[in-house]
Amino acid sequence: MDTFASTTVLLVRRNGRVCMASDGQVTMNNSTVMKSSAHKVRRAGKGQVLVGFAGGGADALALFSRLEAKLDEFAGNLERAVVELAKEWRTDRALRQLQAMILVSDRDRSFLVSGAGELLQPDEEDATLAIGSGANYALAAARALLRHTEMGAVEVVREAMKIAAEICIFTNDRLTVEEL
Repeated sequence: MDTFASTTVLLVRRNGRVCMASDGQVTMNNSTVMKSSAHKVRRAGKGQVLVGFAGGGADALALFSRLEAKLDEFAGNLERAVVELAKEWRTDRALRQLQAMILVSDRDRSFLVSGAGELLQPDEEDATLAIGSGANYALAAARALLRHTEMGAVEVVREAMKIAAEICIFTNDRLTVEEL
């Protein structure tokens, strides 16, 4: 069976701005780049919520659709929507099989959501989250840039993703960048 490995998604919050970016690479069987310009960051909640996903593409899109429905159901309340999505993802037989993770953010809050029921928010002093194969590289670069520069969220995300692409073989420098 063919397996796909790919994706670095990074979220940075600084000076009242939040920025999320993903690379575009999709790799099959750890050996072949199948696509170099996939879009793994999208807007939801009438454009007020950023969603980035890593893992199986169809699984991630199914979760994106579920999240949009939860945002509608709870009148745009992001925290309630992600809590309910995490509960449903963990308990629903079909959803439990989905192999993906998502980052979700509005102007005020950010969350990492996974199928095992994890629902994480970054610490107040650490305004970053990352998922995917290059997550640790991008996260480390972003934290260093936040600590040692005055760069804005967009610049930090772009530079950290560039660094991740230089290190992780499953990450490229074709970025999708969204900002709130």
